[in-house]
Amino acid sequence: MDLSYGGFGRAVERLLRAFIVAAAGAMMAMSGPALAQTPDVKEVKPIKLAVLGDSLTAGYGLPVSAAFPVRLQKALSDKGIATDIHNAGVSGDTTTGGLARLDWSIPPGTEAVIVELGANDALRGVDPKVARGALDEILNKLKARNIAILLCGMYAPPNYGSDYTAKFNSIYPDLAKSHKVPLYPFFLDGVATEAKLTQPDGLHPTAAGVDVVVERILPTVEAFLKDRALQLSKP
Repeated sequence: MDLSYGGFGRAVERLLRAFIVAAAGAMMAMSGPALAQTPDVKEVKPIKLAVLGDSLTAGYGLPVSAAFPVRLQKALSDKGIATDIHNAGVSGDTTTGGLARLDWSIPPGTEAVIVELGANDALRGVDPKVARGALDEILNKLKARNIAILLCGMYAPPNYGSDYTAKFNSIYPDLAKSHKVPLYPFFLDGVATEAKLTQPDGLHPTAAGVDVVVERILPTVEAFLKDRALQLSKP
C-alpha cells in the first residue's frame, strides 16, 4: 500500500467516491418505493350548475360581473366549493318561455339547476294554472335528464287580490313537495321593497342587492350541492 502523501490522498479519494456511490444507491432504493406508494392527487372537478331564470338572474341593468350566477360562483369558491355556473337567464322570460327554451338553454353535462322563474308571470297576471303547468313540466324534463333541482319561489304582488295571490304563491311549495326537490321560498328575500338595494324600477336588484340575494341563498345552495355530490358519488 502506498503510504506516501500522494498515495494516501488517492486512497482516501477512492474510499469517498465508493461511499458516495453506495449512499446514493441506498437513497434511491429507499425513495423509489415511497414515491410509488404516494397516491396521485386527484383534481376536484367543478360541479356543472346552471341558473334557469329571468332578468333577476340574467343580470338586467348590471355589468356581467355583477350578475347572480357570477356572484354565486365567487361566493361558493370562497367556501371551497368549485362550480362552473352557466347563466341561463333571459330577461322578460315567463315560466312558459323558460319551458320552451329549456332543452337548448341547459347544456349537456349539467349536473344541477337552480330554477328561478315566475316573476314575470306574476307581474302580468298570468293564470296561476299556466305558470304551475309550465314549472311542473320544467321539473319533469330536468329530472328525466338526471339533473338535480333547486326551486326558487316567487310571490305575487298584492294588487291582483288575495285569491290570485294565494293560488300563485302556493305553486312553489306544492311543486317542491310533489317533486321532492329543495325549495328556497322567495328568491328576492331581503331585497324586495328595499329601495337602496333595487334599481330605479323598484324591481331589479342593484349589484349590492344581488350580493344580498347571494348571501341569503348561499346556505341553501351549499346544502343542495352537497346532497348532489353525495348522489353522484354513489355507485
